[in-house]
Amino acid sequence: MTRAAPRAKRAESTDPSAPSTPTRGLSRRGLLGLAGASVAGIGLGVAGDRVALAAAAMPGAASASAVYPFYGSHQAGIVTPAQDRLHFAVFDVSVGTTRAELIELLQDWTIAAAALTAGHDIGEYGAVSGPYDAPPEDTGEAQGLPTAGLTITFGFGFGPTLFETADGVDRFGIAGRRPAELAALPHFPGDDLDVGRSDGDVCIQACSNDPQVAVHAIRNLSRIAFGRAALRWSQLGFGRTSSTSTSQSTPRNLFGFKDGTANIKAEEPNVVTDQVWVSADDEPAWLAGGSYLVARRIRMTIETWDRSILREQEAVFGRTKGAGAPLSGGTEFTEPDFTLAGREDQPLIGAAAHVRLAHPTQNKGTKLLRRGYNFVDGNDDLGRLEAGLFFISFQRSPAQFTSVQLNLAKHDALNEYIRHVGSALFAVPAGARENSFVGAPLFA
Repeated sequence: MTRAAPRAKRAESTDPSAPSTPTRGLSRRGLLGLAGASVAGIGLGVAGDRVALAAAAMPGAASASAVYPFYGSHQAGIVTPAQDRLHFAVFDVSVGTTRAELIELLQDWTIAAAALTAGHDIGEYGAVSGPYDAPPEDTGEAQGLPTAGLTITFGFGFGPTLFETADGVDRFGIAGRRPAELAALPHFPGDDLDVGRSDGDVCIQACSNDPQVAVHAIRNLSRIAFGRAALRWSQLGFGRTSSTSTSQSTPRNLFGFKDGTANIKAEEPNVVTDQVWVSADDEPAWLAGGSYLVARRIRMTIETWDRSILREQEAVFGRTKGAGAPLSGGTEFTEPDFTLAGREDQPLIGAAAHVRLAHPTQNKGTKLLRRGYNFVDGNDDLGRLEAGLFFISFQRSPAQFTSVQLNLAKHDALNEYIRHVGSALFAVPAGARENSFVGAPLFA
């Protein structure tokens, strides 16, 4: 699907304090972020019309031509079939930004996200059709590329400044609407967190089957934020480490094991409703239809793992490295039997095996929808691979993650080979309605 640049309607604010701006296209401030002060004289349009979806992928597809609409009852990028590439970015709202300007930013991001996921450039003129004496509105590196299943997902963090500052200031009049569960995750045993790669005000998850499409999305959304929000940290990921559809094969992590065999699938609507989506009966009401996103940057000590014998590796996971079957027998999708014993009456799946400790039967039925990615960020100063798992999970309540992670942090044999070095929690609102913007119920 070749990118074009038609116009689109601007999302209308539901908040009386929203800025008075034109009703078509990005706000003038958003355009200034795209192109600098020299763009002030050009029109206010955006390539945000969604193209005809005749080529849209059916559930489970993961092709270059897949199109996942931005607008809907739930945000895309959660139960959507997990794509192969990730660019995850976290922003802090800038000092001096007002409530009206924050709403305007969310409106601008919504317009741009709708355009990008439909395969369009952003801006009225896009990457190549604008004035020669002004910077292009779109950076252009996705010209000629298909949408590649791009999804863009937004979430709101507990800090450091969004709902309430450290000294108790309610900058945007939303402190009273912060979900009680949107708080700092506990410090788990073994955590070695880098504050520079943790937390933040707003997250944007861009997933695609083409890395350049995902990077293009974050790059342009960052430009739009100029003057209103600043990038705090980001992470690139490749090679999804879980499947969110039964049509997808189980991928492998950097330890060489199949990962996410028992993950929640989109084809399990009752499980998704029970374990992933915030209910209308949950608090707060504005988050109904949304979810909670946990992000954990997990460093793997690759070199130590690579020197471990195969028997030890399989005992750590509780599965075979080849087929991914539980050590209690069967195939990859056979339910593990934690009662079976082998030599000297020792359980075939040990007490500290990862599959045992993460299994719902060991966690009061708790399940998470995992959506993580591998990462390799070069070498550290000792020449070791700076590599691991960028873990992402979606759940109806952060308590689901906390209970499972606490079990793992205390007992998991895998802890000998990993370190949790980054952590964040975000409230992910329901999908945006057309002619509105993502997160609008928070400000209603």
